[in-house]
Amino acid sequence: MVNLYRDTGVVLRTHKLGEADRIVTLLTRRHGKVRAVAKGVRRTSSRFGARLEPFGHVDVQFYTGRSLDVITQVETVDAFALPLVADYQRYTAASAIAETADRLSAEEGEPVLKLYMLVVGALRALASGERDSSLILDAFFLRAMAYAGWAPAITECARCGLPGPHKAFSVSAGGSMCPDCRVPGCVHPSPEVLTLLAALLHGEWPVAEASLPVPRRDASGLVAAHLQWHLERQLRSLPLVERRARETSTQAQ
Repeated sequence: MVNLYRDTGVVLRTHKLGEADRIVTLLTRRHGKVRAVAKGVRRTSSRFGARLEPFGHVDVQFYTGRSLDVITQVETVDAFALPLVADYQRYTAASAIAETADRLSAEEGEPVLKLYMLVVGALRALASGERDSSLILDAFFLRAMAYAGWAPAITECARCGLPGPHKAFSVSAGGSMCPDCRVPGCVHPSPEVLTLLAALLHGEWPVAEASLPVPRRDASGLVAAHLQWHLERQLRSLPLVERRARETSTQAQ
């Protein structure tokens, strides 16, 4: 039927509608961000209510409605939500990923395949528990900013392009800055911080996982500041992200 279509997507958020329904926001492979009504999912008898929880990776059939589409079928592709909701650190990191993806996919129905793949990859890595959740989160932030055209300059000057590394870093100016281009208010991250940022951006996991707690903390601060500067508002989930377990586990290695 012409009014039906299918897609795979990640559930970014949900909110209640009426007494038994929910509006579900998904980031899908082919249709970008989709907001759709899931009827009756808050009833205990619902056939697919549990599959439409945040972080679920699902195959969905939609019926095209007048204002909002309607979800008619749901099948689980990856049960990311189960391990994520059981661990506070991974849950808060996943929440920040979902909120960022929601912000970056502002236009509904506009395909954003690369962003979708970044979200699925980050949630899969979090769910597996094989890597530190804070490193996964910061890597996602950096790659999502690169997708949006906001990647900070790390190995060259943000203004003139002079190869670095450079000692100064300005969030408002776009990243690392050479002595000639440096602006007031720059911070001065250590070389280890810049090495870690480059490793996270380019997927050099052995380098990232060998980093120490202080460079990780400082890198996280720069990444969060850079992202929120470009979003022009704070991520509500970011202050809740648990990072202490990361530092403890790193010290124990």
